[in-house]
Amino acid sequence: MLISLAVGAGYLLRDGSSSKRLLTSLKWRIGLAAVLLLLIVYGFGSGQLT
Repeated sequence: MLISLAVGAGYLLRDGSSSKRLLTSLKWRIGLAAVLLLLIVYGFGSGQLT
């Protein structure tokens, strides 16, 4: 997620705010955050995380 954040910041600085690459980077970041959240919820639900 940190790599995606850095790449998105680079696209914002180079391409401007209307860049398609910036939007793609944001989608990846949101997707990775959702997967991470689901894994944490699953870990607590299954008892593997306490």
